[in-house]
Amino acid sequence: MPYALDDNQVEVDGVHLECRWIGPAPDVAPTIVMLHEGLGCVALWRDFPDRLAAATGCGVFVYSRQGYGRSDPIGLPQPVSYMHDHAKNVLPRLLSAIGFERGILLGHSDGASIATIYTGSIEDHRVRGLALYAPHFFVEDISVESIDKAKRDYEEDGLKDRLAKYHGSNVDGAFYGWNRPWLDPEFRRWELGDCIAHIRVPMLIVQGADDQYGTAAQISYAETEAYSPVDSVLLADCGHAPQLNQPDRTLKETASFVDRLMVAHAEAAPLTVNL
Repeated sequence: MPYALDDNQVEVDGVHLECRWIGPAPDVAPTIVMLHEGLGCVALWRDFPDRLAAATGCGVFVYSRQGYGRSDPIGLPQPVSYMHDHAKNVLPRLLSAIGFERGILLGHSDGASIATIYTGSIEDHRVRGLALYAPHFFVEDISVESIDKAKRDYEEDGLKDRLAKYHGSNVDGAFYGWNRPWLDPEFRRWELGDCIAHIRVPMLIVQGADDQYGTAAQISYAETEAYSPVDSVLLADCGHAPQLNQPDRTLKETASFVDRLMVAHAEAAPLTVNL
């Protein structure tokens, strides 16, 4: 089986990454590869991958990056280039390891940025589109302020214990590997305009109107910089995690986007969105 996984792990350059596969194999149906946020992991997607597989008929592959969840640990400090490093050095090998043939990259927050970097930096005709939830394309003041608050919550207000339920002994690596680069003054110059300009596949952006880590300016930025079509959805009463705050609407928008892409590539009959 091209996507065979050993005990819910996949090995990339000697590093074991926690993962799940839901639905058909990559030689049977398109695959949706899901990339988690800066504090996320496989478990923190909850039941959304299962619902997405059921709604689209696609295979869904979910994994925890090194240093997260039950994946191998990672050393600290992480560089400000950590998202570019994963997109360019790890993700290509991961896609090969799972037998990825065609489909979309679906990312949340940092994961959306990694998907953007990959698709804007590497010519990979297997990637037919991007679904981006609460993406970061440039650094906003609200992002830095909320990330600074998260540091205080982690060190003083119980956030570490709450995250340790999901990351175990990886919890410090997961938190500080994300938090310290974002709070580094050098990171204020980080932006993805050049990557967006080089993307040649459609994008879906789902943004919460009440996101404490970013604003609708991220959508405007993408629409200005993009050559390819951008479908954008701004959700009311929604924070930083559309898939958890507004799961039904987010699932419907994503399934419809996947449906249009697959039909456009004549890879499947129109899908029935089962919500």
